[in-house]
Amino acid sequence: MPEKIPEKLSFVLLTPEKRVDERQIDEVIAPGIEGEFGVLPGHVPFITLLKVGEVELRDKSDVERVAISWGYSEVLPDRVTILAETAELARQIDVERAIRAKERAEDKLRAISPEDKEYAFYLAALERAINRIQVAGKGELRIRT
Repeated sequence: MPEKIPEKLSFVLLTPEKRVDERQIDEVIAPGIEGEFGVLPGHVPFITLLKVGEVELRDKSDVERVAISWGYSEVLPDRVTILAETAELARQIDVERAIRAKERAEDKLRAISPEDKEYAFYLAALERAINRIQVAGKGELRIRT
């Protein structure tokens, strides 16, 4: 007899510092290292690396967005766990702080060459800041139908 497909996914989002979010949802869309992926209840199990990007949490007609920076995702038929280096719910992002971080990273990148040992660090900081700004902007347009 085939296993029953769960109605919801248990979702947990963790960083080294804290449990950022935990809830029951219908769908997760995440930024995998090899491309964006979506998960519905009953999905085949897998583990993947995550890159800087946006996680979408869908429940009925509600969409919550989360800015993450690198990590891992474990997908099971009834659960998705994300372990991220950093994670912020869109509604909690300080956009002014993210803009300042973006400007600082851009200033540093203009002042050094790609061969400089700190270039990759500032490029990653720029990528994180841009992601936070973009996710916060989308978060203001929370979808409810």
